Amino acid sequence: MERIRRTWEPHERTRPFPKPRISGRPEPGTIADTLRLHDGKHRCDAEQAYPQEACGLLIGTLSAAGWNVQAVRQVANLNTERATDRFQLDPEAYRRIDLELRGSQQEIIGVYHSHPDCPAKPSPTDLGSAWEGFVYPIISVYRGQASDVRCWTLGSDERFRSVPLLQESP
Repeated sequence: MERIRRTWEPHERTRPFPKPRISGRPEPGTIADTLRLHDGKHRCDAEQAYPQEACGLLIGTLSAAGWNVQAVRQVANLNTERATDRFQLDPEAYRRIDLELRGSQQEIIGVYHSHPDCPAKPSPTDLGSAWEGFVYPIISVYRGQASDVRCWTLGSDERFRSVPLLQESP
């Protein structure tokens, strides 16, 4: 299976870390355009953070078969003013994890976060901070229980589209 190569460029969005640029990502609507998650850590992180938003990084590979997550790493939500409905990913944690992965076959392929007492649907704030090529699982947590997980990716038209989720056992 051909591995998709990521190149790094300066980013247009206001982020304190590099913007990933992925070439050859899965085409929308193909069977290969899926996210494979191998554990439920993202759901547990979301439940533990409730009523605040949890956030973290998805580590794995991207190929013509889709996004394949091998690890989920929770990252601190630095938003202290509106942590119940906004998240700010810790840039130092992002850099540290990115450096750990250099030279390996894995890379950061997405960002997950939770929506406490709200649907697992991207908000306008989510759209404003998303990068094309990354996958974005959103975990809906109602009354402390993860109730739904939906995955999204940003298209070249700057709109989110749904990505099928294949939840697998390790």
